Amino acid sequence: MRVAVIGAGSWGTAVCWLLGGKGVPVTLWSREPEIAAGINAEHRNPVYLRDVVLPESTYATPDIEEAAAGAEAVVVVTPSHGVRGVAEAMGGSLPTHVPVVNLSKGIEGGSLFRMTQVLEDVLGNRDRLAALSGPNHAEEVSKGVPSATAIAAYDDAVARMFQDLFMSPVFRVYTNPDVIGVELGGASKNVIAVAAGMSDGLGYGDNTKATLMTRGLAEMTRLGAHLGARPLTYMGLAGMGDLIVTCTSRHSRNRALGEWVARGGTVESYTAETQMVAEGARSAKTIDELGAKLGIELPITHQVRSILFDGHLASEAGAVLMGRSAVDEMHGLGLVEDEG
Repeated sequence: MRVAVIGAGSWGTAVCWLLGGKGVPVTLWSREPEIAAGINAEHRNPVYLRDVVLPESTYATPDIEEAAAGAEAVVVVTPSHGVRGVAEAMGGSLPTHVPVVNLSKGIEGGSLFRMTQVLEDVLGNRDRLAALSGPNHAEEVSKGVPSATAIAAYDDAVARMFQDLFMSPVFRVYTNPDVIGVELGGASKNVIAVAAGMSDGLGYGDNTKATLMTRGLAEMTRLGAHLGARPLTYMGLAGMGDLIVTCTSRHSRNRALGEWVARGGTVESYTAETQMVAEGARSAKTIDELGAKLGIELPITHQVRSILFDGHLASEAGAVLMGRSAVDEMHGLGLVEDEG
């Protein structure tokens, strides 16, 4: 099976290492021609994960139509705001039966679509689409650190095909039929991780961070349940697992962004300093808008958006959240206590 990997950032590079290690021929699309040239010449990405040696079965190109042509499966690994554009660019080269899995985590601005909804809107044939999400920092996956993830697809055969494609001795893949929950979990946990980083930046303790993570998980579940996700999905790899690693890891861009902002920085200065995209910044806007549209309270998300974009102070958010009226802990989570 020849696979096209669309996106040559850290995650795309890690995917090439993972699949290439299994002998899978990969064509990697890079927006930057110099990255493609560097990979083909040195078998290393000259910008992202520069110490990772890619197998000779990986070929890079700045031509997205070349990458997609003849591919038997496609892995989309661009930032979420770029998914529509790359889908439009490769659409003419991609037959309607070729399965596509999305690894990008976010909600599209304007449409408020999940990423598989964006792909369906551009490419059609929802049944060939899937999403992969879990506690999968590229820095660790690319070094063979044992990791696990979830694959959700609209068609079980597609889920199992991608499960087989990605499964390795160091990367365990579980299937999950809940596409909505897996995608929303991946997008919304980034916002909670920004909040956790703000807590770190303000010098708060473990109690505070654990509270933010737990109530953040409730907030994620409440949104998902309203949109048809299974609440138990949020107890799994694409929910709790991804939330834990993104809120605590030294590799987490979203946690680092929150800490940066709490100490006086801005989204713009963080991006300029690190040359990295923290998806939680964009998701704070889109998920807050989605919650408002649906009439669902997402207090942590709203505070993160207000701090990142509306000039509110991180130091004042704690008092706002702690001063909210008391409710039952399981309020709005869609849980049935007697399910067994």
